Amino acid sequence: MLGRAMMELLPEGLSLAAFWAVVAGSFVASFITAAFGIGGGAVMLAIMAILLPPAALIPVHGVVQFGSNAGRMALLIRSVFWKALPWFAAGSVVGAALGGALVVELPPQFVQIGVGGFVIYTVLARPPKWLSRWPVIGGLVSSFLTMFFGATGLFVASFTKSLALPRHGHVATHAALMTVQHCLKIVVFGLLGFAFGPWLAAIAAMILAGLLGTWAGGLILNRLTDTNFKGVLDVLLVVIAVRLIWGGVSAL
Repeated sequence: MLGRAMMELLPEGLSLAAFWAVVAGSFVASFITAAFGIGGGAVMLAIMAILLPPAALIPVHGVVQFGSNAGRMALLIRSVFWKALPWFAAGSVVGAALGGALVVELPPQFVQIGVGGFVIYTVLARPPKWLSRWPVIGGLVSSFLTMFFGATGLFVASFTKSLALPRHGHVATHAALMTVQHCLKIVVFGLLGFAFGPWLAAIAAMILAGLLGTWAGGLILNRLTDTNFKGVLDVLLVVIAVRLIWGGVSAL
């Protein structure tokens, strides 16, 4: 009875099992970001890319990440370095608009292949150093890419790191920048006609799970060593990314 009622709240293409999987994934992803400063967005993207319809992947991921980053920013609001936001936001407006003009023309298979390749890139490579020196360009490039690939936290983190902020300031400012970026992405996809309505219940559950994950990650942040964990995380990301690429190639 309860399961049937829940199914009525879920959008077409999302099973009950997949719903619980992405809710659990949102908790884990937010926990990772709260504990290690970055990585949760890529984990969540990889999980959602397997379980969600390709057309809904980037828009829904954007709303979930907006909620997660806004919650983290709210918890650390006093540590946000506000001077970093204006030029980054200006570049993000241009990047989101340019990306939005092109993203609607991409077939779903290429989205899966692109997401898989980008996740592998975040594991094996580093973003260019010049991104950290030019906030307008950093905002433009990362916002352009996020319209296609969703998780661009590493690009934004390279800029945040250049500010040489204290630990809490780094996490808070990075969350603020990502909140701006994902907010713009939501607006652009809304203007492009994506129907967020059917996804609201699932999105709300994922955001709530993400906030709980942020809280849990903050509690044990100082008790963990991250060297071994990051190694396992990198392996997991590569395995899931290869699965995505194979699925996209097979569908061509």
